[in-house]
Parts: sequence; C-alpha cells; structure tokens
Amino acid sequence: MVKMGLTKQYLRYTSAGNFNIIASLSCNAVFVVLQGQEGRFVAVGGCEDVIVWDLRLGEKALVIPGEKHEVTFILPSPDKQFLAVGYADGSIRVFELSTTDLVATFSGHRSAINCLAYDENGHRLASGSKDTEIIVWDVVAERGLHRLSGHKGIITQVAFLHDRNILVSSSKDTFVKFWDLDTAHCFKTIVGHRTEVWGLALVKNSKYLVTGSSDSELRMWEIKDGKNSSESTLMARDEDPSDITSDESDVASPIICIKAGSILRAGTGRVVGLTADRDGSVLACFGSDNSLEMFEVRSDEEAKLKMKKRLKKQQKKQLSNPEEFKDTSEPMETIPELDENSSPSLKDEIIRLPVIKYGGKVKSTSLAVGRGQELRVASILNNNRLELHSMSLSAKTTPPHSLRVIENQGHHSEVRNVAFSSDGLAIISGSSEALKIWNRPSLACLRTIKTDYILSACFVPGDRHVLLGMKDGKLLIVDIAAGDILEEIEAHSKELWSISVLPDKRGCVTGGGDNTVKFWQFELIQSSESKAKVLSVLHTRSLKLEESVLCVRVSPNSRLLAVALLDSTVKVFYLDTLKFFLSLYGHKLPVTCMDISSDSTLIVTGSADRNVKIWGLDFGDCHRSLFAHDNTVTGIQFIPDTHQFFSCGKDGRVKQWDADSFERIVTIQGHHGEAWGLSVSFNGQYVVSCGSDRVLRMFTRTEEPLVLEDEREQEREEEDNEAVEQSEETTVEGQSALHLPSKKTVGSEKAAEMLLECLEVGAAYAAELDQHNIAVKNTGKEGVVPPPPAIMVAYNASTPSEFLQEVLARIRPSELEECLLRVPFGSVLQLLPQLITLLEKPQQPHTEIVCRTALFLVRVHHGPIMSTSSLLPTIRHLHMLAASKIAELRDLVGVNLHGFLFLQHEIEAREGVILFTEAAAQRKQRGKKRRGPTKRAILTL
Repeated sequence: MVKMGLTKQYLRYTSAGNFNIIASLSCNAVFVVLQGQEGRFVAVGGCEDVIVWDLRLGEKALVIPGEKHEVTFILPSPDKQFLAVGYADGSIRVFELSTTDLVATFSGHRSAINCLAYDENGHRLASGSKDTEIIVWDVVAERGLHRLSGHKGIITQVAFLHDRNILVSSSKDTFVKFWDLDTAHCFKTIVGHRTEVWGLALVKNSKYLVTGSSDSELRMWEIKDGKNSSESTLMARDEDPSDITSDESDVASPIICIKAGSILRAGTGRVVGLTADRDGSVLACFGSDNSLEMFEVRSDEEAKLKMKKRLKKQQKKQLSNPEEFKDTSEPMETIPELDENSSPSLKDEIIRLPVIKYGGKVKSTSLAVGRGQELRVASILNNNRLELHSMSLSAKTTPPHSLRVIENQGHHSEVRNVAFSSDGLAIISGSSEALKIWNRPSLACLRTIKTDYILSACFVPGDRHVLLGMKDGKLLIVDIAAGDILEEIEAHSKELWSISVLPDKRGCVTGGGDNTVKFWQFELIQSSESKAKVLSVLHTRSLKLEESVLCVRVSPNSRLLAVALLDSTVKVFYLDTLKFFLSLYGHKLPVTCMDISSDSTLIVTGSADRNVKIWGLDFGDCHRSLFAHDNTVTGIQFIPDTHQFFSCGKDGRVKQWDADSFERIVTIQGHHGEAWGLSVSFNGQYVVSCGSDRVLRMFTRTEEPLVLEDEREQEREEEDNEAVEQSEETTVEGQSALHLPSKKTVGSEKAAEMLLECLEVGAAYAAELDQHNIAVKNTGKEGVVPPPPAIMVAYNASTPSEFLQEVLARIRPSELEECLLRVPFGSVLQLLPQLITLLEKPQQPHTEIVCRTALFLVRVHHGPIMSTSSLLPTIRHLHMLAASKIAELRDLVGVNLHGFLFLQHEIEAREGVILFTEAAAQRKQRGKKRRGPTKRAILTL
C-alpha cells in the first residue's frame, strides 16, 4: 500500500499464470502441426487459454492466452497454419499457430460456440452455437456471409460437404438439416431421429453421413447427387420407413440423402461425440462409458474385393450344404452372382477396429493417420487426463497401445484447498485423491502423494512437512522430500475441517465435526525404520463444544482462540485458559471461513449467507457487514501487516477488500464455477486460488498504483459494454429487421461514433475551404489555406475524402455492417456522394471496403433512397463506378494468378522440378499406388 497525502492508493494484483489444468472438459482436443510434425502436438482448452501439449516430451509446447471467457471449441485450418477458437461468449478468434498472433475476430453469436467447421479450402468457417443459429464466415474478408436460422435446439455439429456448396448441421431438436450456401436456405431435413442428435461425421469424401443419437445405433446416410439417382433405387435402399427426409421446397434438391444402414454400438448410454480423421477413412464414437469405438471405412477397391470374397464363400457354402438352405425363407437363386458392376454393402465397407478402454469417461477425441497406416488417437478424460494411443491399420487385430499419458501436471478432481510455504517458493494443493507440491516460480508440479479426501492443509514450520486434515477425521503428517506419509493420527471421529499453526510454531490446533478443538505439540521421535528422528504430534488438551467446529484461528499475539460453529456463531476463548471471552453473532448461516489480522485487532468472517463481517477483537463489536459474494463465501485471508484481505466464494469471484475503509478495492479474475479456497503468501506478494474449473490461479502484486475512483469507472464501462453486447437490438428506428451474420458490439458502436465524427468534421472543414475559395475569387488574392483539424492531422489526412478513407479502412471488416446500421439516414445522404469521390480516385487501395459500404447502405435504406428523386443520379453514378472498379479488381486478380502460374512453369522448366500443390498431389497418388498391392496381399491372407 502507498500513502500519498490524504489519498490512499493501492498496488494492483495481476495474473501471474494458471496451472493444474491439463484439459478443460468443456472443450475438445485436436491434433495440430508444429515444427512440421503431425501427430505429436495436441491442442486443448485450458479455461480461457489454449494449451498445445507436446505428447513426445509430455510438456506444454505452446500457450495461446485468452481474456476472460472460457474456450469451448478449437479447430485447425485445412492448411494447418491457423487455429480457430470459439469462446463461451459467442466470439471466435483465429490465431496463427507459429506466432500465436491474432489474425481475425468474429462476433455474431449470443451464447457459447458448440462447433466449428472449415470448408475444403479454408476460406469459409461455419460456427454453431447454443443460440440455435449457424453463421458462415468469410475468413479471408473477415466478415459474416450468412446467418442460418431454422433449428429449434442447440447446434451440436456442422460440416461442409466435399466438393459441394452445402452445409450439414445437427441439433438437439432431433433434426439434421442440409443448407444450400448459394441461397442460404435449408432444402432438406432428416427427421428420422427420435431424440437429440448429439453428433455427425462425414466419411469417405462425404459419400456417407454418420449421425449419433441417444440409442445404441449409428445411422449411416448415403449422399448422392440429385440428378443421377432414380426414385426406384432410392426406395430400394431405404429400409426403415420411419427414417425419412423432408424437402423444404418443391425445387429440385441438389442432393439426395437416403438411409444406407446402421452400425450397432457396443457402448452404453447416449452418443457423446462422433469424429473422423481428416480424410474420413476412420470413424470414432464415444458414449457415456469408458470406451472408444473405432471403425475403418474401406475404399471402393477394398470393399469390392471384400464383397467378392464374401459372395464366393457364400456360394461355396451353399453348394457344399444345399440342405441347410431348403427351409430358409430366402430362395437359393437370390444369392447374387459375381458382377463387376454390383455395389458393396455396408458390411463390406465398414470394419470394426479394436476398442480402446480408458480409466475415465471420454470427453473428446481426435484422430490422425500418419505414415505406414499408423492411427494415433488423442483423448481427453473427465478426470483431467490426456492420453495418446497408437495402432496400425494394416494389422487391425493388433490392440492399440498407449504412447503417452499426461496426468501428473494436474489433479484428477476438484482442488479444495491451497497453502503457501513460509518463503513463498512452494504451494501445496489438496483434492479428493492426492496432495500436490508445486514450484511457485515455474508453476511445475514437483511431487504427487496419493491420499484420501483432503479438507484442510498447511505447512509445518520449516517447510519440510505438511499437515493434512482428512474427511474421515485423520491428521496426516507428510514428508515433502521423501513424498511419504509419516504418520496417520486418529485426531477426530468426524471431518477435520480446519488446521491452524500456533504463533510460537511449536504446535497446531485442529477443529472437527465431532464438536471438539484439539491442541497438538510438535515433537521429534525415533523412527523404527532408521536412526533418524521424524516429526510427530502429541495431543496436549481439548476443548469440547456444543456444535460442530467449521474453522479455528489463533490470534498472532497468542492470546485468543476463535472457533466458528455450525450454529452460525463464532466463539472466542482465551488461548491459555480456554475460558470464554466473546461470542460474535449476526450471521444468518454458518461461518465457513475466517482470519485474524497481524496486529490481532480485527477478525473477518465469511459465511454461507454471502456476507463478510468485520469485527473488533477488543469488544467483539461488528464494524461493518459487507455483501461480498453472490453465493457462499469459501475463503478469506488477510494480507500480512495490513488490514486488507482477500475473499472468494462459490460465485467464482476473488475480491480484495480494505477493512479500515470497508470498501472493495478490486475484483480480480476468478474461476468458471465455484472458487473453493485461496491463500496469501507471508510477504503478501502472491495470491493463489482454486476452484471447480480445476485451475489454480496465481496473482502477483505489482508496482502499479490502483485508484478506487478509476477502478469503479472502468467497472461501470465494462458493465455498459456487456449491456450493449447482450442487447437484442439489431436495427435502428425506421429500418426493417435485418438478419445480419453479426451482432452489436462495443467496437461497432465506437466505429459508428468515429464515422459520424468524421462526416461532421469533414463537412465543417469543407465549408471552411469553400469560404476560402470564395474569398480568393472575390479579392483575387491568394490567402492562407485553412489548416486541417487536429483529428485529421492525427489520421494523416489533408482532405475530407482522405479522412473518410482512413476511417473506413480502420473499421474492422466483421463490424462494418453493424457500424453502418447505426448511421442515421441524414448522415447517409452526406456519405454517399463522398463514396463517389473515393471511387473516382485513380489508385484507390480500399475499393472493396468502399463498394461494400455503398452496397449495404443502398440495401438498408432502399425505400427512402428510391423515394428521393434527387438521389437517383447519385445512385446511378455510384453503381457505374462500383461496377467498373470491381471489374478492374477482378482483372487484376486474374492477371496476377496467371502471372504466378507462368512463373511457376518457368521455374519448373528451368530447374527440372515440380513445385507446390501439383508435386504434393502427384506424390500422394504415387504413394497410394505403391501401397495398393500390399493392402490386397494382407486382405487375401
């Protein structure tokens, strides 16, 4: 804390890193390419960050930091250079993997992103959200193309069809819809599912669509071109009349989707997820159990070979045992003859691969097929584990084997308590299955000790041992260096809720659910296994109470003992005689946490009634009651040598308070879910908190001063920004509703204000120039040209048209339409003539932005513009200029493209090599031919 005159300033705590999280359960896992290696690096969500794990070394290879919203979906681009990340607030960000730079930001959804899908070239990105809508984004132009509305439930998966301008989507409304992206409408709906469709996948170059629901089968739908399929063929293939498709219009459908069959799952429960590898040759399905089922989709050649073998075997069996077929309902002549034109069945195309069994429920999985037909499977489990398995597709009977398990870098369950060592270099965290010791500078896990459920933990003076209070009432003494539990003491008969070390550091106090407070003295005893002495505790005395003890604290001056009871009161006793001194009552629900200041004058208590109360220890009076959190207060601790303290609650927030002025200083970044506890280092430099999102968050004190008035102003601004983004308004007065693929954001509001200011300043400066020209014309003398306004100089513009050009260029492309939507019609009348001036420039670098602006304004204000006869010549001139400029751009792009192709062929002819895409395609084709005979030999065996 810094004191300057009568104004009190505080030092700001900022985030110093997150640890303990391996992979968030709310996000998926995907293979990414780093350092030119595929199948080695896996990207997962780590709350608001994206973590890329190196599965060869078992370490973090890359961390893409986020802001405050949780990551919900990630997807690499087809060229493997970019990573699209969807967040819980509905925004999407695209990062470059090699540099972690932010490339583009898209804001259009109003709730969390559930799924993402790139098209084949990586030029378009489709996103599905919990708001039941799908948006198709132009990644190159950084703008929205279509908002597809039609589903009535949460979107679960989206995918682009191969070589078709069609998007397929699944939803919890039990429907699968096909969208024509040329017209942005749904032309077909699959209505065969009875319950929610939890996932879909396209396999075999979009020949088959696989959907998973709450039953035990995976439905396979065959996709064909609408022109090449006859109705008779379709009716013959459709086995179940309940699995029908519904056309949305009478227009001829571009594709035909029929049910080809079903795959029975071996797992139980509903389908949680479906995924396929990049080529669609391997399909993986996981449900609510601990197994992952995989299927390989054979190529047409392999499927036909399998069909021929099956028919030959069937005919041979029929000829050798004709008696077996006499009583069957199927006549003998119905067995088809071998024909080159006959099509294989699903049993010939689909082969079941070995099942992978895990030690927990699978939450997400990713597939990658590498060289030598090696299949790698990366899976996230619900116990904060990441596992990598490998198997060979050429030897399908060989069971998959585990290559790497990442588990030591985090707890497998929620962390319930944390504590700092006396020097602040080590941190301990306890959960329901283990105790972990962390290195504070590197945030690395040093040691893991398996235990039962830990309710409380603290360091023993000397930082070589740790005391643990267990759920069964035991008190454990742990040796950190050896990683062993030295002794288990039956301290209490019920839960041991709290441990407090005495100020003289010679013992500790424990409080349990058996209504007792016990005092223990540290001692060294001779070990039975070695000659060295080990730490132990000796029970000295007990205090029996009428209610369960939830928390105990000893004042730093060794005079008082505070005990929080289940009856919502705090009893204060003299430490030496254990005589009653004070009763602090006022909380309506039990006190769950408390702490005493370093000077032993104040005690703060946090309760399940969401309040924090500040008491004086001299008379037991309540100085102030603060409504601190929106849920139960779970942790509270003073900063040493100050009257400032931190608190956390089940609302996930971590807050800093001043017990002298009774003010909240700041709310620092909390947890996504409940916050279970916090700890402040002995020098007050660091704060660590734990929560249900399985993240340990570290905060460090900086030298940056924090002024309360400025902090409150910033908080009000953030609240206003959130209110703007959450508002449902998409139009302004006098305009019809527009179904734009975007939403109102703070950036679009600021851009609209900037554009209006540009028009106002430009008009004023143009008027000054006109007056100057008139004066020069009347007097015949050259005067001083009025200087441009300061804001124009800041934009490096000397004329109003240049100023407008710079302002339009600085508007984010994804926010341009929302910005123009907030420009009133009067300003539009000023803007349209200036767009003509911009287009008339011979070398206009921002032709695309200017044309987009003109087109959108005419579309939105079409009625008023057409009714204003004076505007019609302006619109005609604008149309003529825009058409010519766009034609010039198209010609320029074509010349550049063919120029590069000419240079490519020149280099190939001169150097004798094949470059770029053609070389990769030819090499891939040669590899397929080379592997062909080997596959056939294996199948023949």
